[in-house]
Amino acid sequence: MQILVSGGAGFIGSHLCEKLLKEGNSVVCVDNLITGSQSNVEEFKKNKKFNFLKKDVGEPFSLNGFGKINQIYHLASPADPSHYLKYPIETLLANSLGTYNLLKLSLQYRAKFLYASSSEVYGDPKEHPQKESYFGNVNPVGIRSCYDEGKRFGEALVTAYYKKYKLDVRIIRIFNTYGPKMHLEEGRMVPNFIMRALKNKPLPIYGDGKNTRSLCYIYDLVEGLVLAMNKKGTAGEVFNLGNPDEYGVEQFAKIVIESLGSNSKIEFENEWEDDPKRRKPDISKATRLLGWQPKVPLKSGLQKTMEYFRKIV
Repeated sequence: MQILVSGGAGFIGSHLCEKLLKEGNSVVCVDNLITGSQSNVEEFKKNKKFNFLKKDVGEPFSLNGFGKINQIYHLASPADPSHYLKYPIETLLANSLGTYNLLKLSLQYRAKFLYASSSEVYGDPKEHPQKESYFGNVNPVGIRSCYDEGKRFGEALVTAYYKKYKLDVRIIRIFNTYGPKMHLEEGRMVPNFIMRALKNKPLPIYGDGKNTRSLCYIYDLVEGLVLAMNKKGTAGEVFNLGNPDEYGVEQFAKIVIESLGSNSKIEFENEWEDDPKRRKPDISKATRLLGWQPKVPLKSGLQKTMEYFRKIV
């Protein structure tokens, strides 16, 4: 098969490209590199089945010369708060015009389509754990709105194409994911804590540390994405993908410090605006329809992630 991965030079996208290539597929990686990195896909360029296009999906583009596209994974969008706060317009356009342009290509080729949405569509949830049926509690003009509402609009557009054109689409709400190839300068909790702990610097916690996150290792997530794309009966469906094991932010910081044997201290700072208090996916639907469950325990995945960061620091 020939598969297009938008945002393929990003953290999740590059791992997805790697898996698809290992399975013998041809991959067209499309990325404008505002948050993705050439280094994430450099090793794939030796593979004749890999093609890289530096394109912004927010602008129309052609795939003439590539033949038929069988599947499209749309992952293009800044996802880390420090990135989407820096690029709010680009984030909105990647999830609106970018989604529109890729859906048009999907319709042209009658290609199966997967939209990578986010647990952020639930906002600061009043339902716990979060099921796919929950509508969310989102501030449409808050500090996170460019990402939250961008993803919500993207979901609505994908759904409209499913209903109007019977396009074979599915929506994946990705919960906190971690692993090798995360951006060194990200503001996200896992790389931030690991980088600072490696240097024995204080670990900042925004709020009282009781906010919770559920952390899924990258290999588990990518497996779920591929299953959602290829399993029969997934057209038009929405799936949560994440690890339901829930950790307090302060609890996780202590795990990182202990695992690295670091001398770092924890420092409490002012809470971020609209920061979700609790985040835990209900994955019963993914388990039932996809046969998917995360397999990598936190300490094992964290060890692999720490080894990656040690090598590049």
